[in-house]
Amino acid sequence: MWRECDRVHRVIICCSMTKQTKAYIALVFICITWGTTYMAIRVGVTHYPPFLFAGVRQTIAGIILMLGALAVSRKKDLSIRNILLQMLIGFLMLTLGNGCVSWGEKFIPSGVAALICSLMPLFAVLFNLFSSKKEHFNGLIGIGMLMGVCGVGLIFRHNLADLSNPSYVGGMLSVLFATAAWALGSLINKKDLAPVNPFFNSGMQLFFGGIFMLLMSPAIDSYQGLVLWNNDGLLALVYLIVFGSVLAYGAYMYSLSVLPVGIATIYAYINPMIAVIVGYAVLHESLNLYTVLAFITIVISVYTVNRGYRKQQTTQIRKTENTAVEAFPESVPIES
Repeated sequence: MWRECDRVHRVIICCSMTKQTKAYIALVFICITWGTTYMAIRVGVTHYPPFLFAGVRQTIAGIILMLGALAVSRKKDLSIRNILLQMLIGFLMLTLGNGCVSWGEKFIPSGVAALICSLMPLFAVLFNLFSSKKEHFNGLIGIGMLMGVCGVGLIFRHNLADLSNPSYVGGMLSVLFATAAWALGSLINKKDLAPVNPFFNSGMQLFFGGIFMLLMSPAIDSYQGLVLWNNDGLLALVYLIVFGSVLAYGAYMYSLSVLPVGIATIYAYINPMIAVIVGYAVLHESLNLYTVLAFITIVISVYTVNRGYRKQQTTQIRKTENTAVEAFPESVPIES
């Protein structure tokens, strides 16, 4: 009997490790793919209105992902509560997150947009702090936030001449707002602890996020001089649908369902570096000392904030354990 239990225990551990391994593989794929999508977005919005372009991308990707998810598993949660939840997440992460990044990249380089988006884990930690009374601000978090502001300041320092252009400033603020919206949507999605079919839910998020963008497009976009057939724009659209949305977004939701938020959002450390290099190599965007310093500063700031957040959580867990020990002293094992 004990051998049978031990074998079952080993099988459970093995399955758990396999699931985590898949989540880490998905995370590596996200790091590489989403690093290149900034360039593709930049190419796309050069030829098409941003919200129209992003809306078409996400709506088509959502349909593909939902059909693919149903082909693998017929299980789905079509309750009103779940549909409204996926609509909310889609609105935050896709309509506001992806839509505002796409709009911002019409006015700023893809590398600059990626650097700003690298602040996403910082926003995620801050939202966690403000949404839970059990979690508190500490010195490391404060230092990390200050460094993050300095990193953004370095981006502005290199582009001082562009700050006189309202469109450029608006583009940067749009991407910053998008980053906060994406972080908030990620946290709400993480709290959905037992989704019936996470890939189908991801498809709904893409679909609803895309539909909202298409509805907003006439009020935000300009269709002046629009030419529907453009080879570069359409190639960018196809790449973003297949790799940026269907594969990478599905992989992100899978890794988010398995890994802690702090780990699942680590792609934000790597994406900017890939985006800056690709933007420099393909689109001939500027790459200089200020860009490198901004990247290093922001990465260190995000790491510092995450470390401060983990330290604060560890302290809270120890306090809880000590309280439990005081309440139930008989449960403390005797030292041998």
